[in-house]
Parts: sequence; C-alpha cells; structure tokens
Amino acid sequence: MEIHIDLTGTRGHRDAIYRQLRAAILAGRIRPGEALPPTRELAQRLAVSRTTVSAAYDRLTAEGFLAGRVGAGTFVTASPVERPSPVLDAPGVQPLPEWDAVPPPPAPFAPAPEFDFRPGVPDLSLFPFDTWRRLITQRLRAGQADLMTYGDPQGHAGLRAEIARHVGVSRDVRASAAQVVVTAGAQQTTDLVARVLLRPGDLAAVEDPGYPPPRLVLGARGIRVAPVPVDAAGIVVDAIPAGTRLVYVTPSHQYPLGLSMSLDRRLELLDWAERTDAVLVEDDYDSEFRYTGRPLEPLHSLDSRGRVVYVGSFSKVLSPALRLGFLVAPPSLVPALVKARYLTDWHAPNVEQAALAAFMAEGGFARHVRRMRKVYRARHELLTRALAAFDFLTPLPSSAGLHLSAVAAADCGPLVRAARRRGVRLYSLGDFGVGERRHGLVFGYGAVAAERIEPGLARLRALADGGAA
Repeated sequence: MEIHIDLTGTRGHRDAIYRQLRAAILAGRIRPGEALPPTRELAQRLAVSRTTVSAAYDRLTAEGFLAGRVGAGTFVTASPVERPSPVLDAPGVQPLPEWDAVPPPPAPFAPAPEFDFRPGVPDLSLFPFDTWRRLITQRLRAGQADLMTYGDPQGHAGLRAEIARHVGVSRDVRASAAQVVVTAGAQQTTDLVARVLLRPGDLAAVEDPGYPPPRLVLGARGIRVAPVPVDAAGIVVDAIPAGTRLVYVTPSHQYPLGLSMSLDRRLELLDWAERTDAVLVEDDYDSEFRYTGRPLEPLHSLDSRGRVVYVGSFSKVLSPALRLGFLVAPPSLVPALVKARYLTDWHAPNVEQAALAAFMAEGGFARHVRRMRKVYRARHELLTRALAAFDFLTPLPSSAGLHLSAVAAADCGPLVRAARRRGVRLYSLGDFGVGERRHGLVFGYGAVAAERIEPGLARLRALADGGAA
C-alpha cells in the first residue's frame, strides 16, 4: 500500500509519522485488516531511520491501532479504539449550583486607569523594593534548605512570633505565636474557619453593605448567608438571625462605609456570641492607618471567652501580591485550623515568610507603616476637602484606612460606568450591598498620587454635571 506521509518542515519525524498514520486509520482512509508497509521500506521512502518508523509503529500497536503477525507483517486492527478530539462546546461535567452565584474573578488592572480610586490598594510605587530584594537575596544566598522544602502549615515560626509582637504592641491583641496561623488573607481565613466550624446549610451573617469575598466564600461552601444591616454604631446585633453560627465583621473601619463600631455595640456583639455559641471573625484589615483619635480596642482584646478570630493582612500595608495575612485564634481552634490549612494548600511561601519576619524584626515594617501613614493621611485630608465641594455627595465620617465613602440621593452606577470609560476607576456604594443597596461612591486613595486626586475628581464632576449620574 502506498501511504502518503509528509515530513516537510517537521522535526519530530517519529511523532509526525505516528500522527498521520493514526489520523488516516481513524478517518477510514486505511481500513481494518490492511497491511502497512514494512518498516525498512517506509523508512527508505521517507529517508528516515528504520528505528524512527519502528517507534511510530510500536506506539500505534500499544494503543490498539496495529497488530503484528509473525512472518506476515503489520496490519490495521479490525476495530481500532477511536479517541475523538474533545468538543469545546460539549456540556461536560457541571459544577455545583452554588458556584453559579459566584462572580468571575476581576480582570487584571493593566494598564492602570489614569485616575485610580480603587479601595484597598496601597501605593505600590512606595513599596520598599531595595530592602525587600536584599532580604530575599540574603535568604537565598544563605542556602537555607529548610526554606526550599515543605513548610509548617501554621506558618514560619519567626514570622508568627513577629506578628504576635506587632499586634500586641499596635492593637493590644494579647496572643502568643502559638495562636497565630499565617494565611493568604481574609478570604482564606473565612474559608478555614468555616471548614472547621460550619456544615453546609448552617447559617452565617455578614455586614450589609460589606466586603463581598467572605460572603461569596461562605455561600460557595453551601452555607446560608444572611446580610445584616449596619447603622452608625456598627452591625445591628438585634437583626442577626436566630441560629447564626458565624458573623464576619469589620468593626475598626467598616468596609465600605468607613465607620467604627461603638464600644457599646462591640460589647453587645460579644455578649450575643457568648449566648448563642457563635464565632466572630474580626477583619482588622487596615487598622495600621489611623489618622485621628485614639485607636479603638478590637473585639479580640475585649473578648474574654474565646469567641473572636482576629484577622490581619499585609496586602494593604505592603503589597497584595505577597498573599500573606494571618489570623489569631482561640487556642481551642488552632489545631483544627492548622489541619485545614494543611489540607487546602499546605503553607504560605517559605522564603517570603522568612523575609517578612526579618523585615519586621529589624524594624523595617514599623518604619514603612509610619512613612505610609503620613502619605495616606495627606491624601485622606485632600480627598475629604475636595469631596465637600460635591453638592450631590455627603462624605461619611472616616478616620482610618485607605478609602472613604460618600452617600448620594440617587444611584451612582451610571456615573461609575461613565467614569471608568473616561479613565477614572472607582466603585458605587451599591456594589457592596446585598439587601437594600445604598446610593453613593467609594473612593480609594492608596493607589492614586496626591497630585492626581483633584484632577480625577474634576473629571468626575464634569461627568456628573454632564448628566452621567
């Protein structure tokens, strides 16, 4: 049989012979029972080695397309096993329906918008690149083999000790390194706590409006999530549904309203958690940046009954790309949380953990926080003054963090969309609501330079005056 095989421009002759013979068999151009040319003959015809042809024949034989007969040759089998190419639009295996409610991940923000008012993003141009490069290089040059293998699911021991010291000094969170678990941030913490405490169908509560990812994490695990309204004093404890097992809160700087939970409301929430045998996940995501007034006591430092899991992150202080955060848990929960961390992704990157531990130990982290606090305070004051001139916005009181919000009388969604088309990136307050959606805008000032704030707001105001709102 004459078989056409084209090796023009190919490098892997064995694979090319295999693919073309296989395709001819599956298409029926070479029928079952027909003999293939002897390996020596086909090799001479194609000007390749006999070994190359034999290897292609052997692979086809192993896959059931060919069979050899002693003294007779090599033949196409009567019924080769057909392996069709995957159909891209086939229905395939379907995920659980809980995932239908989860929005897709946000697209990477590259290039960055001209005026970047996204909340929760630090000024990465002021990241201590030289110091970080030195710390990483030192760890690698030292040849610490323990940093290049599997690590402790609870986290690097040195980093846990530095975290315990940091939150003890800066936030009065009294805990030992044994109570610290290094995580990838608030989303993973919520997932870990839910894994060890909640079953599908259990009830959890979140602030409304609030930070969306924890709500989505809980819902994706089959947990029922109840939105609870927030007033000027914080989450409305009386509105938490009966049977709630977990409450996720941001008491020091409510996300996204920017308000602080009053002391009376904190005590009320702690009493509720004790009465109902519930856990409170306290996300203290940007408390390093407080500009006025005395720092408020976190729920954790008021908790004497082991009801609070305290959550912190290095994403807002240093960089989201580090994916390093932490939780401080009651001793009763730590063993289960460490097991859950091990089962999910084992541990955070060892080299980065060791570098961050050294950065904190030598005082670099504290210096960076002080430096950035001055930078963000100036932007906070500038933005607050500038927003006061907007007649359709009323800024909400805020004295901390990397964002502030302003309420409006009408839906700001159209204005937000128009602004994004014109290079001004910000969010509508309604994007963070679950039940009753509030009207307003959320302005981040971490990623926008001070000199860009007023021009960005001027463009926003021009859009609003032009009827985009």
